[in-house]
Amino acid sequence: MQRRSFVKTGLATLLAGAVPVGRASAADLAGDMTILRRALDLHPGLYRYATPAQVASRLDALQGAFVGAATPEQRYLALARFLATIRCGHSYANFYNQKKALAAALFDRRTRLPFHFVWLGDAMVVTADASGQLSPGTRIEAINGESATALRNRLLPYVRADGHNDGKRVSLLEVRGDDSIETFDVFQGLLSPPTAGVHRLVVRAPGGPARRIELPAIDLAERRKAMIVTDSGPDAVVWRWDMRPDGVALLTMPGWALYDSKWNWQAWLDERLDSLDGARGLIVDIRDNEGGLEEPGNAVLSRFIDRPYNPPQQEQRLRFRTTPADLDPYLDTWDDSFRTLGQGATPLPGGFFLRPGSADNLAVVPAGERLAIPLAVLTSPVNSSATFQFASAVRTTGAGRLVGRTTGGNRRGINGGCFFFVRLPASGIEFDLPLVGYFPTTQQPDAGLDPDIAVMASAADIAAARDPVLERAVATILRR
Repeated sequence: MQRRSFVKTGLATLLAGAVPVGRASAADLAGDMTILRRALDLHPGLYRYATPAQVASRLDALQGAFVGAATPEQRYLALARFLATIRCGHSYANFYNQKKALAAALFDRRTRLPFHFVWLGDAMVVTADASGQLSPGTRIEAINGESATALRNRLLPYVRADGHNDGKRVSLLEVRGDDSIETFDVFQGLLSPPTAGVHRLVVRAPGGPARRIELPAIDLAERRKAMIVTDSGPDAVVWRWDMRPDGVALLTMPGWALYDSKWNWQAWLDERLDSLDGARGLIVDIRDNEGGLEEPGNAVLSRFIDRPYNPPQQEQRLRFRTTPADLDPYLDTWDDSFRTLGQGATPLPGGFFLRPGSADNLAVVPAGERLAIPLAVLTSPVNSSATFQFASAVRTTGAGRLVGRTTGGNRRGINGGCFFFVRLPASGIEFDLPLVGYFPTTQQPDAGLDPDIAVMASAADIAAARDPVLERAVATILRR
């Protein structure tokens, strides 16, 4: 989920005087590390998956790599790899929040593979190629002398996700054409750029022999031209509704990040849910939806339950009462009340504070005409944050069945809610710092949420433009 950065005048002045990218002294960079260490003291999940001693050792290693880096690219990679060890899906050097000059140096490089692809197990499988040289379903076996799987595994330690849910990390290393800066492109471009702007590939079309080809690398602008996009204006309708001939309705929801939208999605959704009298069932496709607002999922769930649903109890924990005044200039945010988030908070063991008001009733209550039809929700490793919570609610209430693949997110809890965007003035790098840790009150596994019906597409499915997950969901509904 992309988050917008809001810069205050004082911070803008500070950053305007920051050391130019690539020219920071060792002392300047050591100052960045001091800021980073102090900012991490505010992170509620810093020790969720590691001991204080492990974190301290990793920070010492980062200090050496960060201060000793010869280039901004090396510093960015060192920080990204460290942040990934926190195992928090919301803690990373956000591509969208970097300063313009640094973003251009890091991300606007002619290093990208010129096609879209997904991972099916260990196989990199092409889904679209604007050049027409690779048909959908083609497997990429090697890239510039390295197996595609080995390259993926080399990039994984730099990728954000909650806990040890590597399915989420792998999903972020796909290029599906739905993000303006792709995680795979960033780290492949920094760690394994092609020689002379040409990718040398070993590919295998469905049913065909392996062959060697060369394809020119593309830059950021070319990648964006190939994006799969719909109208993105403030009034744009971002979901799709299809009533199939078999009487099953399909609601496709690729995103819930509607913070700045002027579209009346509530009325749009209510109108369509009200039209389901006599339908055979409803399928909600959230496979490409990382999260955003919780309200869209709650609005759907409220039609399929007959009593209030109270989410499993979680403690909302903080690591601070108020932020240190001398650290505040480096903590950018859109809401200054976050700086006093823990005022009046109740101390908890382990150096935590219970967030004030976190015990408020968050129940989802029945609303509108109840839908007594089967519900299926299509899931994937992309789902985390709000979509993970929605899938969990559907499972817990018995409102419907989950079809597809294991979600992202983590049953052990995530960090999020409120954020600082930490600005390191010497290096010019920003990283996102979540402020609220969500901790279940009962022991939970370190994993995503498994579907009720597991289905994954094959390369042959992609080649034939089949959607076996949707087909299985439809068949399941029609059998009931």
